[in-house]
Amino acid sequence: MKYPAIQNYINGKFVPSSTTKTMNVVSPLDGNLLSTVPMSTNQDLDDAVKAAQAAFPAWSKTPIKERVQVFFRYKTLLEKHLKELAELCSEENGKTYGESVAEIEKCIELTEFATSLPQLITGELLEVSKGVECRTEHVALGVVASIVPFNFPSMVPNWTIPNAIALGNCMIIKPSEKVPLSCGRLAELLKEAGLPDGVFNVIHGDVEIVNAICDHPNIEAVSFVGSTKVAKIVYQRATQNLKRCLSLGGAKNHLMVLPDAIPEMTAQNVAASMSGCAGQRCMAASAMIGVGNVDAIVAKICDEARKIIPGVNLGAVINKESQERIESYITQAEKDGARILVDGRNTKVAGKENGTYVGPTVIDFVTPQMSVATEEIFGPVISIMRTNTVDEALAIENANPYGNAASVFTQNGGMARYIIDKASAGMIGVNVGVPVPREPFSFGGWNESKFGVGDITGKSSIEFWTKLKKSTIKWNAEAGVNWMS
Repeated sequence: MKYPAIQNYINGKFVPSSTTKTMNVVSPLDGNLLSTVPMSTNQDLDDAVKAAQAAFPAWSKTPIKERVQVFFRYKTLLEKHLKELAELCSEENGKTYGESVAEIEKCIELTEFATSLPQLITGELLEVSKGVECRTEHVALGVVASIVPFNFPSMVPNWTIPNAIALGNCMIIKPSEKVPLSCGRLAELLKEAGLPDGVFNVIHGDVEIVNAICDHPNIEAVSFVGSTKVAKIVYQRATQNLKRCLSLGGAKNHLMVLPDAIPEMTAQNVAASMSGCAGQRCMAASAMIGVGNVDAIVAKICDEARKIIPGVNLGAVINKESQERIESYITQAEKDGARILVDGRNTKVAGKENGTYVGPTVIDFVTPQMSVATEEIFGPVISIMRTNTVDEALAIENANPYGNAASVFTQNGGMARYIIDKASAGMIGVNVGVPVPREPFSFGGWNESKFGVGDITGKSSIEFWTKLKKSTIKWNAEAGVNWMS
């Protein structure tokens, strides 16, 4: 075991869980045992919540200009430890080192945005009548929780940590039990940056802790990122307990390729979108709709896919179960009559035979009813469907229950605008395979890709992590009284 047994982080210290139940943490890269993670108890969560409650009065009353100084220092520490954090991310998640570097660089950008929050929540003040002022201010909620997935061990936690805490809340974070190491290191860096004890806490565990977070009477808000099936359950359970909840689910993102698309650029973007992070991201392209004759572009996509080599520029999928599930989708598509143009099944990497790899896979002549066309595969697989018109392509895109992202590849500006207007997705790309907005623009999908109001990053997140206090103030009696005062 490479690392010591993982512990919870409560009130500024790593502490053992009250449970004896643990899970092994295994690297997808080579199958080596990294550590063990505790399946924490309700008592562990309650200890963390009490620590956060105790820290909240002083932290929330600290002026935001002072609170964000922690995140200026945290950003510097992320930059200083970028290589170490990227290596840890790659080791526990299986993505390539380059992808892990990009993940930490996104953490830095997210933190940079949080340092700008004093300029974004200045509130409003207006003299509404002679001698009478109305004022608004953003107030922290209290103890909040964030439940994060395995596919981005550092980035998704940093979707919520800097903004929620800089806005005055105290946080409990529940990492995926598959990738629990990175959050512990982030906790250490936050403490080194000067964050007071109790403001940030880490509780490890499985579904029992997720349920406990949704049920805990002293947690005011819950954010979740994961599959749509679980996102619905978390949203329903948290809101049933009268909490705020923003719950992000899965996706089936469609790339619509028109005949006038630039072949080289399109092929590179499609291949990168479907294979980046081994396809384990909710913004990955998993379905392509060719409009008209796009055979030449499909051929170039296959050429680009063959340049993506597992263990070199393609990382592992998270575990054996995921590997088998992804390969079963490919096999089923073949049985259903689709054509496998590039086959990533039965992939082994020399020297890492115990790693869990799926090679890039291109499946053509998929019909909209096939499982590879409708279900989230979460692997480096692109399913290609064919239509004659843009409206037929849009009908396929809009019929899917998700709504994270959609893209179009074309040189026709009017057609691009038409698709932007018609596509039922929260994030749209034009000649962009992964249309993730950069800060300060927010991240969030539509339909069954998101449950709750607002987005999880950017300016939109302010409304989720705070409540608005309105004050009406009158001092001078000599101003008289009218209907407004």
